Amino acid sequence: MRNGSTQHRPFFRVLIANRGEIALRVMRSARKLGLGVVAVYSDADRDALHVQQADQAVRIGEPLPTQSYLNIPAIVAAAKASGADAVHPGYGFLAENEEFAQACKDAGLVFIGPSPQAIETMGNKAGAKEIMKKAGVPVVPGYQGADQGDEVMLAEAREIGFPVMIKAVAGGGGRGMRLVTDALSFPDALRSARSEAKAAFGDPTVILERAIQNPRHIEIQVFGDSHGNAIHLGERDCSVQRRHQKLIEEAPSPAVTPELRAQMGDVAVAAVKALRYEGAGTLEFLLDASGEFYFMEMNTRLQVEHPVTEAITGLDLVELQLRVARGEPLPVKQQDIRFTGHAIEVRLCSEDAAHDFMPQSGRMACWQVPDGIRVEHALQSRSEIPPFYDSMIAKVIGHGATREEARGRLIVGLEQLTAFGVTTNQAFLLSCLRHPGFGKGEATTAFIGAHRDELLAPGTDAAFDVALAGLLLYVTNPQAPSWRRGRSLAATFPLPVKIEIAGRAYELEVWRERDGSYTAASDGRQDKFEIDQLDLDVIRFRHDGVMDRAKFLRDGDRLYLQHRGIPLAATDLTLAAPKAAASNGDGKVRAAMNGRVVAVLVKPGDRVSAGQPVMTLEAMKMEHVHKAGIDGVVAAIDVAEGEQVTTGRIVAEIGAG
Repeated sequence: MRNGSTQHRPFFRVLIANRGEIALRVMRSARKLGLGVVAVYSDADRDALHVQQADQAVRIGEPLPTQSYLNIPAIVAAAKASGADAVHPGYGFLAENEEFAQACKDAGLVFIGPSPQAIETMGNKAGAKEIMKKAGVPVVPGYQGADQGDEVMLAEAREIGFPVMIKAVAGGGGRGMRLVTDALSFPDALRSARSEAKAAFGDPTVILERAIQNPRHIEIQVFGDSHGNAIHLGERDCSVQRRHQKLIEEAPSPAVTPELRAQMGDVAVAAVKALRYEGAGTLEFLLDASGEFYFMEMNTRLQVEHPVTEAITGLDLVELQLRVARGEPLPVKQQDIRFTGHAIEVRLCSEDAAHDFMPQSGRMACWQVPDGIRVEHALQSRSEIPPFYDSMIAKVIGHGATREEARGRLIVGLEQLTAFGVTTNQAFLLSCLRHPGFGKGEATTAFIGAHRDELLAPGTDAAFDVALAGLLLYVTNPQAPSWRRGRSLAATFPLPVKIEIAGRAYELEVWRERDGSYTAASDGRQDKFEIDQLDLDVIRFRHDGVMDRAKFLRDGDRLYLQHRGIPLAATDLTLAAPKAAASNGDGKVRAAMNGRVVAVLVKPGDRVSAGQPVMTLEAMKMEHVHKAGIDGVVAAIDVAEGEQVTTGRIVAEIGAG
């Protein structure tokens, strides 16, 4: 057995073995304690903000996580080269990897987290469930045996009863997780879950659990220190999820009573004391409609959603981690903790919600965050969003005296945030926050699935958006006459404008009236605009007696527009040559995003049907199945497993036959 104790000694320089917003978040608290900070980076992150803002930064490898952020020897070497004497893992990547914690310890580095033994014990879902069962904590029925054979797994799934959940033992974040409703689809789901788990965590082992229908996902934040103290900081409700990944988190939970909070907190603290656990941890539970709760897993690290706990407790959780790692006792006792108000966090992701939350990468042409609300991010205008990492690019947190106040502040803050250049889930998050079910605090893990069509419905008047986009393309044209207010000697002739929004083409005419206003006409509708102000990125106008404003960015033939918080992108097709027909009908399967080929499911000569899976690509640590667009015979496979491909590349060709 390895030495499971945690090293405690003073440290003065912290290397952050992570990237993006969490790297900056850790830097902030470390500097507050007077510590130096060191960043690490892959080739894809050479110019990233976390690199720019660190005292030092060390290259650790090529873009793929296995070549950089999961490369333990490279990170330990970076700590040595920079003179760092402690390592903070952030979350994701190696944060729950006992081998990494042990490697840091062996190198004489303080690992800011629990001991390798604690990570190994609780980081393994199967082992953690056994420990909790022995402690009398209710757990979800399932299978966590060593025999991982396909036939055994299928037999165990039948024994548990469908629907069942397949879950990777070594990680979280929705990777390596599949909900399976019947035996027929179980083998493919098992293969995919194993593949995703292997890629994300280096371990394909999975467990099976009974799928509890429509539960709430409740987690308890805990802390322990080397002096035997342990506390909980209340619960977070993380029920709003897509792909089993959290999108919205809040504290406290609308469904947890003070009595239930005390009961769950007592269970969590007892577990921490039994483990002699040191540092931050989170126990995750499923809460059913009757109020019964079941232990799922323990995360032996800081959580993405820790800011909502910070907001209602007034504590800096990263600072607590650093102090505990130095051997200090926790500065607060359970009876000292007070919960004030309510906090809600949303995860802004570079993904296309309308296309099954497909990850997006590219250049963030314009990035602006609002004042007066907490936004955790590592972005600036012209930042690159690489395709190799998680799609979460920022977190926006609203805090208020009541849940409704927190929700309102978050909605306004999200409306004011600008992210032009890469498709994000901004509009989808606003739809979730505004939904009556969420407003009443009724959301369970089934929320997005049950309301998906409503949540994806356009949030604005589409015809008005077309008119406003046409107006902006007209008045921002370098050859356009001045928009300055006042009467004109004569009205201008109508000019045709053709634009594309969300894959649909629109034709309209725009002209300036004698009174200085503008008219945009399309499909028999006429919208009249009076421009009060036109700057490089903001237009202020009057329409139907209402003065309004919109943010925009003109980038060649591309227009990014945000009106009342809803972003859209329009392409000027007025002078463009006719484009080729869409790819779905030509038999060519094209990569929907930058990614890596992880499975080729057919071979040349195979007969396939429209909608049949032909290839699986992995992007931003998630797998995405690509399907045939037509019935036919596979004529060619143009890529190999393991190959990196770019968006739009032809990966397979299907001929009629």
